[in-house]
Amino acid sequence: MKEVVLDTETTGISIKEGHRIVEIGCIELDNLVPTQKKFHSYLNPERKVSQKALEVHGYTDEFLSGQKFFKDVVDEFLNFIEGKKLIIHNAQFDLGHLNHELALIGKKKINNEIIDTLLLARDKFPGSSISLDALCKRYRIDNSKRAQHTALIDCNLLAKVYINLIDQKEPTLNFQKHEEKNFKQNLKEIFYSKKIIVPSLDEITKRKDFIKRNLKKNFF
Repeated sequence: MKEVVLDTETTGISIKEGHRIVEIGCIELDNLVPTQKKFHSYLNPERKVSQKALEVHGYTDEFLSGQKFFKDVVDEFLNFIEGKKLIIHNAQFDLGHLNHELALIGKKKINNEIIDTLLLARDKFPGSSISLDALCKRYRIDNSKRAQHTALIDCNLLAKVYINLIDQKEPTLNFQKHEEKNFKQNLKEIFYSKKIIVPSLDEITKRKDFIKRNLKKNFF
């Protein structure tokens, strides 16, 4: 089963304030294994990047002004995700911006099956931090390259988080079970390594004589 891990970066949070997408990143998984196929594009948002967004991803207005427009890459993007389940962290945000961009150029909304890893993490770890960084820390995934958010780096991290969320159980320490296992193993080693010595007939006779003499001496 093929899936696509997807992430976007934007000029800001609110669509109502006119914020646009500046980067789209996608990587393909086939039965949870990355296929090395990816889609990636920087985009000219046709507006200025907010200061808060600039601090998050570092993409300046000057850099983005020389990039392609969404309409120039939309067909390639839609072909890449066609018929595949989308894995997104906080899907409401990314899908909201993507569907807004599609609406601006007269395209239909994305109707792929969606798995929101934010909701998966919230269900699995209620009350805990479920940001991508927090989940990387929980699963001991190296996110040292994530000094700033970029779509492809986030996709690669999210793919690892997603695989852990659906496939890896939390480690447990059952000392009683561990001790029982060791005890049984030790017994097995003792029983199978024990040497059985069969006494000779002469030794048996001498032993009986010894017992008779000592019983008479002690009790009569």
